[in-house]
Amino acid sequence: MQFSFRTLSTFTAALCLFLALVWGFAPDRILASWDIEYSLASGLISRRMAVLFMVLALMFFLLRNEAQSQTRNALSNAFMIGCWGLAILGFGEWLNGHAGPGILVAVGVELALGLAFFQTRRVSVELETLT
Repeated sequence: MQFSFRTLSTFTAALCLFLALVWGFAPDRILASWDIEYSLASGLISRRMAVLFMVLALMFFLLRNEAQSQTRNALSNAFMIGCWGLAILGFGEWLNGHAGPGILVAVGVELALGLAFFQTRRVSVELETLT
């Protein structure tokens, strides 16, 4: 299924906002699903991650109407690589026994988002070359 950049960007903004709220106010729930014990250190990292997710949410929301451009391509490429990098790290942590099987949900979402941005960028570039 092919999404427009606007749809994908809006969805990503909503997902990042949701993650910012969960990491900020209930990080123990996500950590528990990954079989990771909540501690002062993980709480500190969780709150800092919440701010990063809030920034991503704002960035994708504000750029949702951006036409095909170098800025949009840079954003898409960076997010795509970031998602796939997180998926690789998450899968590795699961394989090494550092995280429980709940992290595989995050891995799946990261792989899917990376692929969605790859597809959206590829189609946008093809449409640009046709015009």
